[in-house]
Amino acid sequence: MARLKIGVLIDSLRLGVREGIRRAAELGFDGFQVYVTGGELAPEAMTRSARREFRTLVTDSGLELSALCVELGGYTDEASVDERVERTRRMLDLGVDLGARVHTAHIGRIPDDPAAKARRTLAAALEAIGTYAAEHECCFACETGPEDTPLMRDFLAALACEGLKVNYDPANLVMKGYDVVRGVYALAPLIVHTHAKDGIRRPDGSRQEVPVGKGQVPWESYVAALREVGYEGFFTIERESGDDPVADAIAAKRFLERL
Repeated sequence: MARLKIGVLIDSLRLGVREGIRRAAELGFDGFQVYVTGGELAPEAMTRSARREFRTLVTDSGLELSALCVELGGYTDEASVDERVERTRRMLDLGVDLGARVHTAHIGRIPDDPAAKARRTLAAALEAIGTYAAEHECCFACETGPEDTPLMRDFLAALACEGLKVNYDPANLVMKGYDVVRGVYALAPLIVHTHAKDGIRRPDGSRQEVPVGKGQVPWESYVAALREVGYEGFFTIERESGDDPVADAIAAKRFLERL
């Protein structure tokens, strides 16, 4: 059985970009994901020479750039959607220059009503982004969580855009009360990246993100389902809270290596 490809979200380490990459390499990760929505890796901050230098940094580290995080908070608001679509295109351009082919983001909750204005706004935005991604031989991976997986599957299928894929986050689904394993089968053809994250949902509906292996994600059956459907991509560790993120990343890596 092939071992998992394990990455880490650099921002989760809270060490800064370059020190985070150095530490990830030192710890033996296979790759990493990083935010490019602001700071030194924002498209407007990255000159052509800076992009070449960063790509060399990645190569020299021995790591693979599993994905870029292009999180803007969704595309359902008509007043801001055009600006967000354009900024997303610029981040896709950056990804191509840096050697990343996967770009992940939450898209905003998909309304259940097909006639809802926010749903039409979202559909138009994703069609524009997905078409642009396909033209540039990359993809935009919508992150799971706000809605159940069959709704995301049907919504994306209706758009029929090759540049739109899925970033599967099991913790987001668990914390909403959705079935993680069933979701793998629902979205199987679209999953190009996953977040290794865990969480709990309490009987009163409250929820909390917790270290990998300490929550309610059914890791063995979840990973088995991904293997069954042929997924060979990254499991990128994301830790949103906690007092010692590096220690949590190390523990998560060791946990995943046993699966």
